[in-house]
Amino acid sequence: MADKVETMQSPKLAGNKPGASAQEYIDIAEIRDNVIIMKDGTLRSVILVSSINFALKSEDEQTATVQSYVSFLNSLDFPMQVVIQSRKLNIDNYLMRLRDAEKIQTNELLRNQIGDYRQFIKELVELGQIMSKRFFVVVPYNPGSNKAKSWWERFQEVMSPARSVKFKNEQFLNRKQSLDLRMNLVMGGLQSMGLTISPLDTQGLVELYYTVYNPDIFLSEKMGNINDLQLERV
Repeated sequence: MADKVETMQSPKLAGNKPGASAQEYIDIAEIRDNVIIMKDGTLRSVILVSSINFALKSEDEQTATVQSYVSFLNSLDFPMQVVIQSRKLNIDNYLMRLRDAEKIQTNELLRNQIGDYRQFIKELVELGQIMSKRFFVVVPYNPGSNKAKSWWERFQEVMSPARSVKFKNEQFLNRKQSLDLRMNLVMGGLQSMGLTISPLDTQGLVELYYTVYNPDIFLSEKMGNINDLQLERV
């Protein structure tokens, strides 16, 4: 019996007769338990990282930051990816709060001022094309790089990627544990440089890749909670 594959689609985007799943064209097989499972059987975790204003630091502070970063990189024995995502600034939630405050304001002068301010901010963002940047660190785990396993075990996992995607839960937990060890090392190094970090959970990962693969519609078609998404089995 052929394996069943789950795909996620927004009910608004799916329509009555959805076409081929987008999952057929991307390298991600599944996202669960705060982990991305790739089609080749490797795993990924993603950390949202704050930025620092390097230019405002003193020369000594800049030197210390660079040295901390170099020490952090030298402590790693696995690859790591840094991703910078630039997107048009989304202030919908802020405008909504201003609109709510405007409705409940009893003072007419203050109510008008809130309305003018809300309109000014909206036009400023639209005309100025203000961009926001988010920084991510992607931590991978490749079972083929696990030197604790025998050569034959690593060879079998690398040569059968399709089967490794559907691995047993125990096998997944073992791989996730190895990935978590790497995550702890990376997060500790980032925090030592004074950066604020936030590992993405399953919801955050799905939203991240939704914005990446739907750059033209993610602002108009908001993605809801993953528990409310339509699951299709093919």
